[in-house]
Amino acid sequence: MVDPEQSQTYLTHYSPSFAGEFRIPLTSFRPLPFGVRKLVARRAAMELKPGAICNIGSGISTGVPAVAAEEGFLHSITLSNEQGFIGGAPATGLDSGAANNYQVAVDQPYQFDFYDGGGLDIAFLSFAEADADGNVNVSRFGDKIVGIGGFVNISQNARHVVFSGTFTAGGLEVECADGRLSIVKEGRSRKFVEHVEQICYNGSFARREGRTALFVTERAVFEVGEAGLELVEIAPGIDLERDVLAHMAFRPRIASDLKTMDARIFSPEAMGFPSHA
Repeated sequence: MVDPEQSQTYLTHYSPSFAGEFRIPLTSFRPLPFGVRKLVARRAAMELKPGAICNIGSGISTGVPAVAAEEGFLHSITLSNEQGFIGGAPATGLDSGAANNYQVAVDQPYQFDFYDGGGLDIAFLSFAEADADGNVNVSRFGDKIVGIGGFVNISQNARHVVFSGTFTAGGLEVECADGRLSIVKEGRSRKFVEHVEQICYNGSFARREGRTALFVTERAVFEVGEAGLELVEIAPGIDLERDVLAHMAFRPRIASDLKTMDARIFSPEAMGFPSHA
């Protein structure tokens, strides 16, 4: 028996779109508020390619579909989540696990058959800790174990992984003006550590398998190369030593052609993604 008063998600009591009763126009998708989460989601979304088959994980990565909808190229990619939805836009925030405009809903074990079989071009996942070798921890913090879910299956089988998160955690505050970023208040906790507490994504194994990874934050972007993390982009307005290296427990390799992140990321108006049209 189905309880008619049960909620569909933690946030929404009932949505006909979540139920698959109708599709909603892209203009009805609520844009992300302009803030640090949107900065990260925008840079992560720049990794999308037309025709890509993607997984959208939890946390800050759930902002990627909202960016794709706002920028008007949601139709050119196929997003999915581990709950079994394929196509459309996996929902964000407390609606995570649901989806709008999906093409099909399958049982979760079948979704993981697809993931485990190498079906993903790109996985967008969050990270809590990362180290110099490109290892990631999302499950253990001191005596707190939150579990890993499908993170291993998704991250170790996708051809390319985009790990998204703020550069530091706990009280981080930033400001944007004229396409430039400034740190108002630094987070209390470092996320780039000497050794992760628990390896949930193994950077060395991924490299041996020929898979690639990118770490996206609001102020810096790192690639995982043969020698581990390499800084490849830095936000306009950010000082390399003061705002990046001083808040890492290790010194990463720095690309000889270190680039500046796209200034459009740091302005409130829509960016425009002509390559995805």
